[in-house]
Amino acid sequence: MRKNDVVRLEIESLTNEGFGVGRYDGMAVFVPFSAPGDVCECRILKVLKSYCYAKIEKITTPSPDRITPDCEAFGKCGGCDFRHINYACELNQKEKTVRDAFLRVGGLDVPCEKIISTGDTDFYRNKAQLPLSDTCGIPYAGFFSPRSHRVIPAGSCRLHPKIFNDIIDDVLTYQKDRGLSCYSEERGNGLLRHIYLRQGYRSGEIMLCLIVRKNTEAYDELFETLPKKFPEIKTCVLNINPKNTNVILGDKTVVKYGSGILRDEISGVGVELSPESFYQINTAAAELVYKKAEEYSGLTGKETVLDLYCGAGTVGLSMAGKIKRLIGVEIVPEAVENARENAKRNNIENAEFRLGDAGEIAEQLEKERLRPDVILIDPPRKGCDKRTLDSVIRMSPGRVVMISCNPATAARDVKYLSENGFMAEKICPADMFPRTRHVETVCLLKNTVSTPNRA
Repeated sequence: MRKNDVVRLEIESLTNEGFGVGRYDGMAVFVPFSAPGDVCECRILKVLKSYCYAKIEKITTPSPDRITPDCEAFGKCGGCDFRHINYACELNQKEKTVRDAFLRVGGLDVPCEKIISTGDTDFYRNKAQLPLSDTCGIPYAGFFSPRSHRVIPAGSCRLHPKIFNDIIDDVLTYQKDRGLSCYSEERGNGLLRHIYLRQGYRSGEIMLCLIVRKNTEAYDELFETLPKKFPEIKTCVLNINPKNTNVILGDKTVVKYGSGILRDEISGVGVELSPESFYQINTAAAELVYKKAEEYSGLTGKETVLDLYCGAGTVGLSMAGKIKRLIGVEIVPEAVENARENAKRNNIENAEFRLGDAGEIAEQLEKERLRPDVILIDPPRKGCDKRTLDSVIRMSPGRVVMISCNPATAARDVKYLSENGFMAEKICPADMFPRTRHVETVCLLKNTVSTPNRA
C-alpha cells in the first residue's frame, strides 16, 4: 500500500487508543472514529513497516453499534473518542482494554469483574481547563486538537456542566471588550492562558480560576460582577504562570474573591479544595471506585492503612471510620494541607498526612517499622516508581489495593509486585471518563508470604 490509496476495510475491533482496526492484504490498518462492524472505504495516510493509518472516506455499511455524534466538535477537539458508538459498545471496549493490558503488559490472566459505571455520559466533569486563542482579535476557548497545540472552540461541551459554558462566554466577552490579550505559546506573550473552572458535585459551588502570565488587576471587575450573575461562584482566583511551558498551573495563586477554596462532599466526607488539589473529575463515578477499593481492602476495623499519592485524602478518609489508623502521603503541599483540613473538618482523629515523594516517605515509614495491613496506591498516569514499589514490598502489607487511570502502567506495576510476593487476585474496570478512551482500574493484590504481627 501507498499513501493516498483508498482501500475497503471491515473494522474488526478497537485498539486501546480507540482506533478501529481493519486488515488489508495482511496488514493492520488503524482508523480513528470507526466502529467494530463498519465496512468502509478508507484513505491511507501513513504507511509503516507492519501497519498503517487511514481515515474514513465513506462508510458503506455502518456498524450496528454506530450512532450519530451529538457534538459538532467531535473528531476535531480531542476531548472525546467514542461519541460515534453506543455506550454499551464503549463499556465493552473499556473492559477489553483492561483485560488486554494485564495480559499483554503484565502477562497476568487476572479475573476481571464487570465494568462499573454510573450510566451518565454527559455533563459529568466537575473540572474544566480550557486554553485560549483568538482570531482577528476575537478570543475563544476550547480544547487542543489531537497531537497539536491548535485550539478548537469548545462551543457547548457536553462533558462539563452547562453553566460552565455560560461563565466561559462571559469571560470571553470581558476579554474581548477590554482588548485583553490571549497567551501565545509560539511567541511566549499575551496575558490570559487558561480558563479553569471547578464545581462541587454535591455543594454546587463553583471556583473560577484564570491562569495568567503575570499578576494583574485587569480582571478585578469581572471577579466582582460574575458572582452576582452566577451565585454558584463562591470564589475567584488568579493563578500566575510566567513560564513558557505547557504545564497549566503556575506556582503562585492570588485570591480575588471569596476564600480561594471550593467545598464539596464525596463518599460522606466533606472536603475543601484549592486550585492545585487533585480531585477526581467524575465525583459520582469516583464514589463507585472508592466503594470498590473499600471492598477490596477487606476492612474489619483493626487495620492500619497507608494511602500513597493520597491527593486531598478523599479515598483514605472515606474509609477512616472503618479502620484503626490512616497515613496519607502526597507530594503537593496544598493537597496535604487540604487533606489535613478535611480530616479536621470531619472530626477524623485517626488520620495523619505527610508531605513528600511517595517513594521517599514510604522508605521513611519502613524505617519506622510501620507494618500497614493495607496499602492504597493511586499513582499518576506514569504509574509507580521502583523505589515506591520496593518499599511496599518490604513493608509487606496483607493487601495492596491499586487505583489506576492507566491500565498499561497498572499492569506493569502489578506484574512487579506479583514477582515479589503478591498475587493479583482480581481487577475491576471503572468508567470514570465516559465518551473518552480512558478507563480506571481497581486491582486487589494479596500477600502470598508470611508477615510479622502488625503494628
